[in-house]
Amino acid sequence: MSRICQITGRKGLVGNHVSHSNKKIKRVFYPNLFKKKFFLADEERWISLNVSAAGMRIITKKGLRAALNEARQKGYIQKY
Repeated sequence: MSRICQITGRKGLVGNHVSHSNKKIKRVFYPNLFKKKFFLADEERWISLNVSAAGMRIITKKGLRAALNEARQKGYIQKY
């Protein structure tokens, strides 16, 4: 499972873990991802998506179909 949101396209950011002695070590900040099932009412089927918390808010706000169409246009998802 890749750690990329299929709605927003968010992926891990690279940064530093800074110790008390101010030593810097590379680390990755991963997005808050969930494997979630959504029901497409017009097609009467379930789809599984890797969605971040922000992606779930977008789906709630815009609707599932609109969010999927927008993600497809931006290239975050090919088929669902």
